[in-house]
Amino acid sequence: MADVPPIEIRGLVKRYGEITAVDDVDLTVNAGDVFGYLGPNGAGKTTSLRMMLGLIRPTSGSVRIFGRDPQLSVSALDGVAGFVEAPSFYPYMSGRANLELCAALDGGDGAGRIDQVLETVDLRDRAKDKVKGYSHGMRQRLGIASALLRNPQLLLLDEPTTGLDPAGMRDMRELVRDLAERGITVLLSSHLMGEVEELCNRVAVIRSGRVAYEGLLEDLRSRAGIRYRLRTQDDAIARRVSRGQTGISAIENAADGLHFKAETEDAVGALSVALAEAGAAILELTPQQASLEEVFFQLTEGTDRSSEMAAAADEVEAAA
Repeated sequence: MADVPPIEIRGLVKRYGEITAVDDVDLTVNAGDVFGYLGPNGAGKTTSLRMMLGLIRPTSGSVRIFGRDPQLSVSALDGVAGFVEAPSFYPYMSGRANLELCAALDGGDGAGRIDQVLETVDLRDRAKDKVKGYSHGMRQRLGIASALLRNPQLLLLDEPTTGLDPAGMRDMRELVRDLAERGITVLLSSHLMGEVEELCNRVAVIRSGRVAYEGLLEDLRSRAGIRYRLRTQDDAIARRVSRGQTGISAIENAADGLHFKAETEDAVGALSVALAEAGAAILELTPQQASLEEVFFQLTEGTDRSSEMAAAADEVEAAA
C-alpha cells in the first residue's frame, strides 16, 4: 500500500439523467498530503467523495483507494474513514455510547481506542453527555472521533467547518493539522479559501464538475502572477502613466495606492522611469503574491475580478 497513491481517480463521471454532476475528473492524492478539494457549492465535490467511499456508483471512469476499487468490496476501504456532509448520531445516546455502537458495527479493535479518540478530539469530558446537547462543532468533532476508531491511513472530510463559529473553525483546523502531523493522509473538501490555504499542501479546484486545476498550492498561486502595490506623490498621474505602459495591466485604485499586474520585471522598471519623468515620484513599489481567493475566482468564474474593477474605474474616470 505504501507504493500506491491513497486516491487515484481517472475519467470519473456521474450523471443524473441530463445533469452531469462530475465530468471526467482525474485526481491523485499522494501519501502524506493534506489535499484540498476546492470549489463553490454545487461544483460536484460531495458527489465525488461519495464515489470515493463507494456510496454511489460512477456512471463511468474509475476510483482506486490504495489501488482497490471501493465498488467491488467493502474491504477496499480498509484503512479509510471520514464522513460526507454532516455526521449523524443517535441524539438520545451519549457520545461514548454512539462511539461504542460505531465500533461494534465496524468490528475490529475500535472499541479499545474510544478513550484515545475522545482525547484527540477534546471530547473526553463530555463523553457521557447525550449528543442532543452537543453543539454543532462538538458533533463534527464526534464525527472525526468515529472515523478515527478505524485507525485510518486516509481520512476524507466533507466541509468539516461548515456552520461552525470562528472558535469552532479554529479548533477543527487545529485538529486536522494534528492528524496530518500524525501521518494520516487527509482529503479536505471545502469552499473556504482561508481554510485550504492554511492547511493544504496540494489542491484541486473543481468547476461545474470538472477539475480546473490540480497540483501544489504554491504553483496555483504563481499562475496568477505577481501584483504590485504602488504609492506615488500623485496617484492620478501615476494611473494615467500606468495605463499607457506596455506589459502593465489590471490597474486598480485602492485605499493604499494603485494595484497592477506586470508581465515582466522589465515592464515594472520601464514604468518606474516613466513615473519619474512624469513627476510622480515613487513612495512605495511592492510586489504582492496573488491570494488564493483571487486565483479561485479566475478558475471558477472564468474572469479576473481585478480587471473588471479596473475597467469600471476607467469608465467612471472617463465620464468625469
